[in-house]
Amino acid sequence: MAGFFTSRLFFISLVCVVVAATLPLYVSGYVLGLLTVAFYFGVFAMAWDLLFGFAGEVNFGPTFLIGTGAYTAGILNNQFGWSVYLCILLGALASVVAGLVLALPALRVRGPYFGLTTLVAVLMLQNFVVVFADLTGGEIGLTIPDVITINAGANYWIALGFMTTSAAILYGLSQSPIGLVLQASGQDPVQAGALGFNIVKHKLAAFIVSAFFSGLSGALLVFYFGTASVGTVVDVAVGVNVIVSAVLGGRRTVLGAALGAIFLIVAGEFLRPTGELATFIVSAVALLVVLFFPGGFLGAALSREARS
Repeated sequence: MAGFFTSRLFFISLVCVVVAATLPLYVSGYVLGLLTVAFYFGVFAMAWDLLFGFAGEVNFGPTFLIGTGAYTAGILNNQFGWSVYLCILLGALASVVAGLVLALPALRVRGPYFGLTTLVAVLMLQNFVVVFADLTGGEIGLTIPDVITINAGANYWIALGFMTTSAAILYGLSQSPIGLVLQASGQDPVQAGALGFNIVKHKLAAFIVSAFFSGLSGALLVFYFGTASVGTVVDVAVGVNVIVSAVLGGRRTVLGAALGAIFLIVAGEFLRPTGELATFIVSAVALLVVLFFPGGFLGAALSREARS
């Protein structure tokens, strides 16, 4: 980890953050709003990459954790009028509890069954939102009375600071001894277990960390939107975008996942005038990256740096 602070990746990341921090001084509110959403999706993708890229567990339902945090925070604010920051904290804790309940049985199955379990959890959450419409707002969506701030620049800096802090924590964790154990267990769980590592315990810890950051980011996002709905925080399509973002940026890089999310959100928005063709173009780019650059954007760049 000490070598990171002298690497090209660190200096590039530092320059990107400094430049990003100055954007509110000279770009429009529309661009700031777009990037604000992209930064929250960046945290979604980084949290997902910690579990898949290192632990090797394919989570097909990242929106179960995101939606739990988002709806918990939104409902508490809507029904009880609790403060925004308390609701955000409780939303993150609710995601941790939900993640723990889901992970304890799911991590004991092998192969595709873990992924199917997480996918079913998303479908159950969607049904919960629709059935208990009086509490959740149903298909119309839940209106949230309070927001963090209405200032576009302030919202942008909050999202940027949150993504930067999350990236530092998640990347540091991935490079720690815990991250190395997760990587070993993801590549060869039998051999890692034979060396004395408790595979389930380490994967459970990764799932809880992923749940915390997913729920926290989901809660922050709905207080930025001022509403929570299935289409924005629970839908399977949202989860697909999170997964594609992590793959585009580079599996097992953490930081690349944020890069992939920003690219996906920004590209999708700028291609919106093309209509349905926008989805085709973005999907085609994602497919080409997966086929020809399996390591993603950042993975390919790091490979070239290592060879040089």
